[in-house]
Amino acid sequence: MQKTNGGFLITKIKQIQGRVFERLLSEHGISEFNGAQGRILFVLWEKDDIPIRKLSEKTGLAKTTLTSMLDRLEQSGHITRVFDRSDRRTVRICLTESARSLRGKYDEVSEKMNEIFYRGFGDDEILAFEKMLGKILENLIEKENENGSKNQK
Repeated sequence: MQKTNGGFLITKIKQIQGRVFERLLSEHGISEFNGAQGRILFVLWEKDDIPIRKLSEKTGLAKTTLTSMLDRLEQSGHITRVFDRSDRRTVRICLTESARSLRGKYDEVSEKMNEIFYRGFGDDEILAFEKMLGKILENLIEKENENGSKNQK
């Protein structure tokens, strides 16, 4: 097999898409949150009132990184932290009404990003591409979990 550079391309795509996404947020008048915070809000718009551990899994953010971002989202009035009634050690993250009201604006920007991402792709190509990305993600999660269990021994 010839030399591949998928990892490099994915990294470069992530960096550029982050800059484009920030610009689109600005162009759509969204100043209430940045792109990274939008990723957290996106997960919470799908289902909020979830433990920080679950939010970390769904966003792919380390708990330490997530905690500082949640601090800023809480200070700006977008989320609240609530102790779980059945286990006070567990903190659940809940959206505020102001954060819920921002979803429409975010969805517009997200739709624009999808148009940019998939310009020139057919539906079958998009499905196949996303299936392949999903497989790469599964492989990486499996390896991460494998290494995590080795580190705990």
